[in-house]
Amino acid sequence: MNASVTRRDAVLGIAAAATSFAVPSILRAQSAGRVVVVGGGFGGAACARALKRAQANLQVILIEPSTVFTSCPFSNEVIAGLREIDTQQFGYDKVAAEGVTVINQAATTIEPQLRSVVTADGVALPYDRLVLSPGIDFHFEALPGYDDAASEKMPHAWKAGAQTLLLRRQLEAMPDGGTVAIAIPANPSRCPPAPYERASLIAHYLKTKKPRSKVLILDAKDNFSQQRLFERAWKELYGDMIERIALSQGGRVTWVDPATRTIVTEFGNYTPDVANVIPPQRAARIAQIAGAADATGWCPINPVTFESKLVQNIHVIGDACLGGGIPKSASAASAQGKACAAAIVNLLGGRAPETPRLTGVCYNIVAPGYGFSLAGNYQPRGDIFAEVEGGATSPVDAPRELRAREATEAERWFQTITADTFG
Repeated sequence: MNASVTRRDAVLGIAAAATSFAVPSILRAQSAGRVVVVGGGFGGAACARALKRAQANLQVILIEPSTVFTSCPFSNEVIAGLREIDTQQFGYDKVAAEGVTVINQAATTIEPQLRSVVTADGVALPYDRLVLSPGIDFHFEALPGYDDAASEKMPHAWKAGAQTLLLRRQLEAMPDGGTVAIAIPANPSRCPPAPYERASLIAHYLKTKKPRSKVLILDAKDNFSQQRLFERAWKELYGDMIERIALSQGGRVTWVDPATRTIVTEFGNYTPDVANVIPPQRAARIAQIAGAADATGWCPINPVTFESKLVQNIHVIGDACLGGGIPKSASAASAQGKACAAAIVNLLGGRAPETPRLTGVCYNIVAPGYGFSLAGNYQPRGDIFAEVEGGATSPVDAPRELRAREATEAERWFQTITADTFG
């Protein structure tokens, strides 16, 4: 039988358990409590597995509408034709095999007063603790002209899957001598270095297949993560193929017209052959529905427990939370998921949670066999996570042998984190 439960199974299981939630959880002798996790990405799946491993008699339910997770890390290589989309896709059978109940439905309503999550098919799931790991949604209102319909002509490819393949097809169809424009939003956003990795790998594809073409970066920032490493690699590998217009040069995109594929900035209009528009972002809608997001669009948390500062008994991890210095990345989400699980087990057991120390690493591939990295350590400081000593970044003047070694390490990291989360 498939590891994901059917609607009938879910209804029967929830109905059987609902009576136990009519009384305080402390009276349920057979269970340590119930934790519902919404979102089956790197953060949510890691949290669900860690919860079950930490306390076998804890009821853990993972709500995720997709039966297959498509990874954003390494999806830029799919866009550039260096790997296929199926190498990015992972199921939930191994998660379910550890005793986690996986329900392939979307969470549509959260009722904090009742401690209940309602799924798209109307099933209500009570919880003692709720973990939200829903990722991002796009803040379309912040970029006039851009919406879901526009993304079919000017793909964002910022949620891996169909959009990844659409952008790849557009690159393949573009004539030699064409221009690819990448519109990059201001922070906070998912994986801040990833747009520049994408520009690099698209440039690699063009250099190989369509050498008279160019990449134009329209950037809402003046500075970006690992900037010196990227710019050195661009000069070394791609010459003048990549042009970047920063915020202070008028690079911020203010409006788009998908009908004509026009991108409007503060100082000029552009009509590229391929327009990769990455819009501003915020926490996914279910976090807004739960009341866990503030006016910034993101979710403030207690960094020791990941509990929402706005809603009791709800924890937020991954891209959706306001993490301070820790970036919105797969590595960070996984670390947060495990630390959150440890905190919840302690809270349910009446113990004080320990102060977490999180480690995150970010690899960037700018060409086959050419990579670099940034590693950081983070601990709670006041209301946020702050970077502490012990981090490291690749040297700017490293020989190509080190770049090749880091590209190999990046692939090994991807295999490790996906096996740890889904395998």
